[in-house]
Amino acid sequence: MQQCGVKILGTSPESIDIAEDRKKFKELLDRLGLSQPESGTATSIDDALVVAEQLGYPVLVRPSYVLGGRAMQIVYDRDALVEFAEQAIKVAPEYPILIDKYLQDAIEVDVDALCDGTDVVIGGVMEHIEEAGIHSGDSACSLPPYSLPTEVVSEIKRQTRLLALALKVVGLINIQFAVKDKKVYVLEVNPRASRTVPFVSKATGLPMAKIAAKLMVGHTLRELGVVSDPQIQHVAVKEAVFPFDRFPGVDTVLGPEMKSTGEVMGIDADFGLAYAKAEIAANNPIPTKGTFFISVRDEDKPKIVTLARKLKELGFEIVATRGTASFLRANGVDVKSVDKLQEGRPNVLDYIKNRQIDFIVNTVGSARAKRDSMYIRRNALQYGIPYTTTIAGAYATVRAIESLRKRPFTTRPIQEYYVVS
Repeated sequence: MQQCGVKILGTSPESIDIAEDRKKFKELLDRLGLSQPESGTATSIDDALVVAEQLGYPVLVRPSYVLGGRAMQIVYDRDALVEFAEQAIKVAPEYPILIDKYLQDAIEVDVDALCDGTDVVIGGVMEHIEEAGIHSGDSACSLPPYSLPTEVVSEIKRQTRLLALALKVVGLINIQFAVKDKKVYVLEVNPRASRTVPFVSKATGLPMAKIAAKLMVGHTLRELGVVSDPQIQHVAVKEAVFPFDRFPGVDTVLGPEMKSTGEVMGIDADFGLAYAKAEIAANNPIPTKGTFFISVRDEDKPKIVTLARKLKELGFEIVATRGTASFLRANGVDVKSVDKLQEGRPNVLDYIKNRQIDFIVNTVGSARAKRDSMYIRRNALQYGIPYTTTIAGAYATVRAIESLRKRPFTTRPIQEYYVVS
């Protein structure tokens, strides 16, 4: 359109292309001295295999120029790479597919900001509750960050301002970062509005879309009186809402491809209560007593010991599949074993149907393990038992339980939070 003489409002097509073109984007980050996960591009299956071998598995495979994480997948071996690379090439055959080294156990962060080409105001820095690799639209997130050190948040803000000005953004910009061992990596830059803008606006009281529209037609942030980042004294948690109950046979495990169809928000004085409100709104209420069922992949077993101990301290009973139960017992946690579906009766499905379980923690790794344990997640959904498929989500649940044990949450008009803040 620009080539036909049509004036483009806001950020230029050239800047958008830099953000989407992997080679140009890498050159920009190198010039600014910013880090990103090791990556490569491929235009064929053979190219993809070479890049993946160089990076080392697991890798994240995705097409160029797509929304919603379509055809995006974390792959752990050669066979899976061939399968998903074929899908990615079909989605955008005229552009290369992108292959990134997957940062395991990293924390993902979303930032929404406003820029007029000269000044930048950061609307919000949101820490994802699920680990990096879960699509940002499906991950719960906290504003402000609930676990990141102050110096890391400051560095994220510095990099946001640097990128917004370098891309000459006029209007909104969304940037996704990953933090691993306190080092900040740039995952992607979107010089446009993101799905988190309504959440940030409601959480802070800053009408970001309205301001962005005025910037795009020539106003400046200073003219509009928007000269500093909004500061809040409360915590807001965004949670995704999923349509799984309307699609029998669909697995509820989260990944890079977006599955959610809506969002809710919880807001309160601390993270635990805000998270509890968000989960209730998403129809995934958090129990304050009862029994937890835990079944996790091998690499997650060391991460659940502290979680299980905390649950026991809070008075919960724990049942677990044999492998998980053995690991927990070896680490001094008293748990009860329960059979998987194929191992006998009574099994975990019996426990679910008899409502002997109040919350489920279930993570999976390989494609086979995902298929074998799908009945747990589907039946949890059918019988209305709250669950999480991530370790981070399990720890957030425990924090919510601790907060709910201290005091019940209250409700207030959202405008009162702005006045207090």
